[in-house]
This record gives sequence, C-alpha cells and structure tokens, in this order.
Amino acid sequence: MAASKPQDRSSWTFLTHHARVLVEIARDPQARLKDIAAAIGITERAVQGIVSDLHEAGYLTRDRVGRRNHYSVNPDQRFRYRTEANLPVRVLIDLFAQHDLPRDREPAEGEPPAPG
Repeated sequence: MAASKPQDRSSWTFLTHHARVLVEIARDPQARLKDIAAAIGITERAVQGIVSDLHEAGYLTRDRVGRRNHYSVNPDQRFRYRTEANLPVRVLIDLFAQHDLPRDREPAEGEPPAPG
C-alpha cells in the first residue's frame, strides 16, 4: 500500500466551526461577522447561523451598540456533548483565545504578553 500524500488526506480538523466562532468572539467581542468569517474561512451567512446557535444555547449574549453588535461570552457554560459536559467552555477559550495573535499586537490591560 502506497503512503498517502498530504493532498490525498481529508481536510478534517479537531475544532468545529462553532468552536472557532466562539474563540474568535472571545478574542474580539466587537468583531464583525464578515471579519470572523474571513478569519475562519467560512461564509458570513454560516457565521451568522453559528452565532445564532451559540446565542440560543447560552454561550454568548449580543448587545446592540450603535450600528454594531457587542458580544459577551459565557465562559461558565458547559460543553454540550456528554463526555465533556462537566467542563466549562472557558477551558477551550483559555487554550485557544491567545493563540495565533499577531506578535506585534499590544496585550490588553491584564492580559499576558504573547509568547515569542
């Protein structure tokens, strides 16, 4: 059996789009849907549906501020799947929200500096 080439492998990932949207919102609570879509690589319409799912399930709240939405993540909300249901989504956010931030970005007040 021949070894598979990288392009022959499926393009699955460990994180769902829902997890990625939640992490992007945790990174920037004032992010626009089109910016989240561009960062993740999905459509703005898909992000809109995911944000609605997350809002309805209690993972985030939305407040209208002028013409923009401001989101607040509920880090104490538990994962949905039974094997992780005892863990808060804070675990995911803490693990990924600081990852891949530009190194030249200044950390927010109280935020640790980016590694590197």
